[in-house]
Amino acid sequence: MTGARRVISTLIRRKPLGAVGGAIALGMLLVAIFADVLAPYDFNDTALLRALQRPGATHWFGTDELGRDVYSRVIHGARVSMLVGLAATAISIGLGGLIGIVSGYFGRRVDLVLQRLVDAWMAFPGLVMAIVILALLGPGLWSVILALGVSQAFSQSRTIRSATLVVREQPYIEASLAVGASHWRVLGRHVLPNVVAPIIIVASTFLGFVILVEAAVSFLGYGVPPPRPSWGGMLSATGRVYMIRAPWLSIFPGLALSLAVFGFNVLGDALRDLLDPRLRAS
Repeated sequence: MTGARRVISTLIRRKPLGAVGGAIALGMLLVAIFADVLAPYDFNDTALLRALQRPGATHWFGTDELGRDVYSRVIHGARVSMLVGLAATAISIGLGGLIGIVSGYFGRRVDLVLQRLVDAWMAFPGLVMAIVILALLGPGLWSVILALGVSQAFSQSRTIRSATLVVREQPYIEASLAVGASHWRVLGRHVLPNVVAPIIIVASTFLGFVILVEAAVSFLGYGVPPPRPSWGGMLSATGRVYMIRAPWLSIFPGLALSLAVFGFNVLGDALRDLLDPRLRAS
């Protein structure tokens, strides 16, 4: 049995709620991939004659103020949220992992300088830093991805640095250096493989957070510009304006957002319990 199959089998057996979260996360990813097939209408197909129709057989989630099908926009909003979540997480974990591993392995002055930079960056709230970066880059999908990835990277470096410090003190690290292995060879052959589990844990728990922050940024008007739909943008643009008259404009994007964040969070918690040796031993 491969390592991946063993983890999945253990997840289902020992962490059924985590398995449910994994199924939700997988479902969201499939919806994002096949959004064009699953959506019955074009997400920007306007028709004022059918504006603000209640949910029914023709439009399952109703229509918005421009007559656009809300179900189709929620489906395509999943594509935006998953793309932003995965790409921003990759940037954040990649940059934060590099800082954390280099800081934890080399220590001394390198660690001192890098950690003071991390402290200075983390003195500002992550959401504020993301908005500042977006103001500099301008609106756009990739601007959102870059802003969220960079703004949260330094906070991720702390966890990875802690894992690297533990590995750095192992006898096989000293043995490798004693026989003449270079620092970069030791990092690639010994350190990085042993901090993969913490990186997976950080990434899985961070994904749901990024999706939520993207919705918050979009709600504030700094997210993906229209007409491309995003869950946060749908809540901000029309949801709050028609909260009383057409509550379905807020309910369905909000439910989709809550379900996605719940799925990734419980999956991340379950993976943490399974992969963290300290929690496995308890």
